[in-house]
Parts: sequence; structure tokens; C-alpha cells
Amino acid sequence: MTKFPRLFTAMVTPFNEDLSIDFDAAQKLALSLIESGSPGLVVCGTTGESPTLSVQEKFDLFKAIKEAVGNKGILIAGTGTNSTADCIKLTEGACKVGVDGHLIVVPYYNKPSQEGLYQHYKAVALATDLPIMMYNIPSRTGINMLPETVARLAEIPNIVGLKESCGVFDQISTLKLILPEEFLIYSGDDSLTLPMLSLGCYGVVSVASHIVAKQIKQMIDAYVAGNVEESWKIHLQLFNLFRAMFVTVNPTPVKKALSLMNVINSSKVRLPLVEASEAETKVILEALLSSKLLA
Repeated sequence: MTKFPRLFTAMVTPFNEDLSIDFDAAQKLALSLIESGSPGLVVCGTTGESPTLSVQEKFDLFKAIKEAVGNKGILIAGTGTNSTADCIKLTEGACKVGVDGHLIVVPYYNKPSQEGLYQHYKAVALATDLPIMMYNIPSRTGINMLPETVARLAEIPNIVGLKESCGVFDQISTLKLILPEEFLIYSGDDSLTLPMLSLGCYGVVSVASHIVAKQIKQMIDAYVAGNVEESWKIHLQLFNLFRAMFVTVNPTPVKKALSLMNVINSSKVRLPLVEASEAETKVILEALLSSKLLA
């Protein structure tokens, strides 16, 4: 089974001015991210604006990024939705493209019970041989997947990890207490990566790694090597940038940052999201300047 790296970038989906997907820009960005220090990519996650991408657009994007990256990095397809049947179809389709695994978010809006969550993930896991990373983000889904449910699901062989964005450290500690050592827990928030590493978590699915992948990887590697002082120094150096990337709803800030850096041509997002305001852009710009990412 594919070995997951400690750092994934949750990749944005670049758009043309007419809001169609700019596949050429997406391929160039994917390669750039791999070459700049991010060994893994998540495509069509929240940062990729998955709620406003059609099923065909998702398949086309998986295919385009796989063609660009090849075997240079690990490609995880965001195939989660709140219909189990649709989630299975997306997952099966992504498998045919040659992705390396799946990121599957807790079903949103319909608020299933813990048993419903278990049955949802079990059904999807049976539909693929590829490794699955679950994604718990109560602020977006309206429901919190409890540690006991995660522990049950960890018994399924190809459910290998969890992107955890609950923000509750007692819950994360409970997860580490009851889960097998080999089960991978990732931070879903850049600013919480180091604290979660200190609790025994494995890595991060990052937004800020679009622009500081090398530094984030250095922070993780330093902590794993036992150089805690070096890791928290890097964390503090990056902290203002981490905060700026969430000055408004993701992925609006990171798209604005990438456009200011001329990495992508447009910072456009699809409605109901809107582009960064003047005040938000100022915060993003100041963070880039203070981090010496812009001259």
C-alpha cells in the first residue's frame, strides 16, 4: 500500500477569467508544488473548491494532475460527498485515473449518527483497494466524528489515516490513546501542525505549503529528528503567514497570495465564495512582504 508522506498540499483549482478550470495552470502548479518541497498533493479538496466542481470536472482534474505529476509525488483525490452512493462512484472513477489514495470528508449537512458515519466509510472502503484518509472538520460538516468511531474504522485495512480539524486537543489526545500506532493523524490546520506533532500526530495537509512548503517540511523534519527548538522557531516564523491564509474563508486568501506572487494568473473563486476584499488583501500582502516572499 502507498506510503503517505508527512506533508500534503491541499491544492487550489486555478480558474480562467470565465471561471472555467485552467488545466494548464493546474498542471504547472502541481509540478511546482512537488518541486518546491511538497511530496504529496490533495486535489479537489475544500481548498480545491470541490463543492462547486462538477463530477466531470473532478475526473478531468484528477487525470490532468496525474499526467503532470506522474510518479514524482503522491496524488490523493478528494472524493468525499454527503451521498454514500455518489462518494463510491467518485472514488471508483478516481481509481481508474491512477491516483494513489482518497481523502473523504465526513458527510455534511445530513448529519448522520456515529453508526451512519461508520457504515458510510465502510461502504466506500470496500469499493477501493487504495488507502483512504478520512477528514473530520465539524465547523464545515456540522458533525464531529468521535474517536471511538475513528477507532472502529481504523480496523478496516485500507482506512489508514485521518485529517483532523476538530481543533480540540483533548479529542486528539484521545485519538492517540485508542488508535494503533501506525494509524496516521494529520493536522488540517497549518497553525496547529506543531502542537499536533507534539501529541504524536504524523503531519499536515497544508494550505500555506503552496508558498512555504520547504519551511513547513523543515519544521516537521526538525521535530521528528528531536530538534524541538528549531521546529518551534520555524513555526513562529511562519505563524503570521499561517494566520493570513485564513483571514477569510479558504481558499480565497491563498489564491490571492498566489496571484500576487504571479504563480497563478487569477485569484478568482466560484460563487458563493468571493475574492478577497481590499482589507483582506492588505493583510495577505503584509504577510507575504514580512515573510520576504515578495520584494
